[in-house]
Order: sequence, then structure tokens, then C-alpha cells
Amino acid sequence: MRIEMNHINKAFGRNEVLRDVSFSIKGGEICALLGENGAGKSTLMNILGGVLKQDSGSIVINDHEVNFQSPADSQKQGIAFIHQELNLINDLPIYENMFLGRELKTKSGALDLEKMQKETARMFQKMKLELNPTTMVHDLDASYKQIVEICKAMMANASIIIMDEPTTSLTEQEIERVFTMMRTMKEHEVGIIFISHKLNEVMEICDRFVVLRDGNLVTDGNISDVSTHDLARYMVGYDVRTESLRREKKLGEEVLRVEGLTSEPFFKDIDFSIHAGEIVGFTGLLGDGRSELFQTIFGAEGIPEGKLCLNGDKVTIRSTTQAIEKGIAYLPRNRKENAIIKDMNIIENASIVTWPIFANRGIIYAEKHKEVFESHRRTLRIKMGELTDSINSLSGGNQQKVVLAKWLAANPQLLILDNPTQGVDVGAKEDIYDIILKLADEKIAIVVLSSEAHEIIRVCDRALVMYHGVIQGELSGQDMTEHQIMTLATGGKLLEEEEGHFNEHIEY
Repeated sequence: MRIEMNHINKAFGRNEVLRDVSFSIKGGEICALLGENGAGKSTLMNILGGVLKQDSGSIVINDHEVNFQSPADSQKQGIAFIHQELNLINDLPIYENMFLGRELKTKSGALDLEKMQKETARMFQKMKLELNPTTMVHDLDASYKQIVEICKAMMANASIIIMDEPTTSLTEQEIERVFTMMRTMKEHEVGIIFISHKLNEVMEICDRFVVLRDGNLVTDGNISDVSTHDLARYMVGYDVRTESLRREKKLGEEVLRVEGLTSEPFFKDIDFSIHAGEIVGFTGLLGDGRSELFQTIFGAEGIPEGKLCLNGDKVTIRSTTQAIEKGIAYLPRNRKENAIIKDMNIIENASIVTWPIFANRGIIYAEKHKEVFESHRRTLRIKMGELTDSINSLSGGNQQKVVLAKWLAANPQLLILDNPTQGVDVGAKEDIYDIILKLADEKIAIVVLSSEAHEIIRVCDRALVMYHGVIQGELSGQDMTEHQIMTLATGGKLLEEEEGHFNEHIEY
């Protein structure tokens, strides 16, 4: 199959989202669709997926022009769209999810469960997967849920699959599992449009690339002809810095200290402290317990054993409301489920934490909220329309910036950022890093939780690496390398030799 999108234009009111964009994909290739948040990628793919109608331009499949009126029309032409929010039902087994909306039935009209199981097993065998079709979806990790979505598309005879940020919430092992699946699809002459902000992944898995910027096609070409630095420059229009952002700074008083903090089975015997103006990274692999640790400190996961001190005073935090009152802010890792409220507009999402803080005799002080948000909007460079537009009208990266603005408005003493750059483009990442550094200069204590070692290395003063719920080791300065971090994250220990250098000794 070959699909061509020719001279596509699309506007929402006065906002021109796509301007004369042409794009093509054929079976058996993986093409990266790149661009900053708000560049027009999702709009272009929603047109190809039949969700939106272009204002002008054409879609041609195998030399025949098509006119999509709905997603069903696109699906009939062999196009499948796997969104960031997966369309699986957790309380059903895999095989029932595979046939949702097109269930197989017996002659009597009953569901033919046996045949659906057999067809699912046959697809898994074709795709070289060892999965039991009767497994409940809620028992799968994130990567296998992605894989089930892919197989579901294959079952519907998809020839072109659009994958929108498929690896955003995955660990390195899970990402490799999905990549193996993508390579298998390529062998079966399926074309894949891969939307991602992770340029290292683009270099590893893709054959071609197309870059959009502000609704325009900037450039395209073969992946073998470019570097990650080239792709980043095409996306934002200028050279993106890559150097370490750490610098010498004078630390203030101790803000947080924990001693022997334990909440089995998530974490145990945790000891660390953090000072005003310090940026401390926590990293590790899936199941290391770092998110549970800081959700507990924020009052969201019950009261742990051990000692928790804020500004030198022992405290017991029983709720998130109490944590906020004590100057703690927490940006969660799962934006869609835990950070934005989809039924609220932009300003409501950006101000909900500070409603009590800026209240005037119990009444929400709307003008104050707008004033504070406007300041953060400029600093974070949030691309948006009106304050009263739905939060869903924003791209993922701009939603993340709104969530960050919400917590900055609370003027925290301790800011916990769990995967702060999840799903944002390279330019937006630099904006967020600048904010983190600026806040540290203002003597706010900052904790960065991230699975991306290079992110920890670039922005943090030191890193605490967790393994199976314990702090396996601490790194700082020149010893804070991806290799050292991975050694600790996999259960190894770093032994200091007489020369003062580190030598790895892996213990499993």
C-alpha cells in the first residue's frame, strides 16, 4: 500500500494549523513524524484517520483519491490509529478486546468465544508472541497493552498503522519489546507512522523522517543521513543545547529529611535529605518504588513507618491537602489520569490548587488566578487559545506545562516532579529545564523522578538510584554517568578503588 497526502490545509477559525503539507508512507517502512507540540502532527494524522476533514488538499491511496467522512472510512482502507490513550477494556480478556465491535458469533447468535480465542492465538503466533489470549488486560504491563493494540489493528487487516507516542510511559525493556513487534510488522509489509519526541528512538527504529514546524513541512529525508542534533534543530528552528546544566550553587537550609521511611512492599529503610536550592534526581528501573515513595511523602499513599522532617520539624502528613499547606507540590507522572481534569478548561486546570489560597471570603478570586497564570504562561511559552478553551484543545506538551504552572502558582518550598518532560518535545524540555534551574536559584528544593538517565545527569546536582524499593547508591559530579546509573539500577554496587575512581562489581 502507498498513501499520499497532497497539499493539505486545515484551519480552526483564524488559526492555520496546517499549511500546504504533503506527506507519504508505503508498506514496509517506518516513518517518523516529528515536530514540537502544536506543530500540526496530530491534526495531520487525525485527517488521515478520518477524525477531521481537511479544508483543501487530497488523500490518495494506491493512485486512487479517497474522501474520508469518518474514522470507519479510514479503517476500511486499512489505516489504524493507535492513540496515546489505549482503547482497551481492563476487565476483559485479551481475545475479547481483540474483537471489540466486530465480535464473532455462532449460528445461534451467541458469541463464539472459542473461535475468537483461536484467531487471537493464530495472530500471536504470526507475530512471534508468547501471549495467552485468555489473560486479563489489567494483568498486562504497558508494553503488552501496546502490543495487543497493534495485534488488534493487524487483525483488522491494517496496512498502515499510526503510532502516537507509543513509548511515552514505557521502560527501556518494554520499549525494546514494542520495537521488536514493529520490526515484525515491517517484515509483513505494514507501514508505520511513528510519532515521538524521543529522538534516540527515532534514530534506532525509523527509516525516514518528516518534520513539521508551525503547521509547515520543514524537511524530510532518510534517517541514515541525519543525527539527533539535526532532527532537534529542524524541529525547533535553532540549535538545541546538549551540555550539562549543572552548576555550582550555594545551598540553603535543609528542607526535607527522611529517616528509615518504609512502606512495604514498595520501599524500605529510605534515608536522604534535600536542601533549599538543590536539585536531587531519583532514578531506576520499573518497580524501583520511587513514585510510591514520593506519593507517600505527599500524603497520597497512607502513613509510612519512619521519620519525616520538614524544615527541621518532625511531621506526619495524612493527606495531600496537608502536604500542600506545608509547602509541598507534586507533579504526577501520569498526566492524563492524575494531573488534568478533562471536563475543565485551561484556567480552571491551572488554578485548582490555589483556589483556597487566593480565595476572597470563600469566593474564588478569578482575576488573581488569571494574573498568576498569565505570568507562568509567558515563562513556560504555553501555546494555547483562550483561557476558557478546553484543556483537551492543547497538545500533550502544553497540557504538561499547564500542570506545571498549576503547582508553581502554589509557591512550594519542595517541588516533586515525577517524569516532568513526559511527552514533550525537545524545545519544551529545555523550557522546563530552565524553569527547574530558575526555581533552584530561588531556593526551592526540587526532586526530579525520571527513568531517563541523561535527563538526571543534565539537570540534577546528584542522583539517588533505587533498586527494588531501596536506595542502591548515590552519584554526583563526574561519577554521575549513564553507565554508573545503570549499574546501580540493576542491583550492582560501585566499589571505590584507592585511586579514587569507581569500579563496577555486579551483584544480583
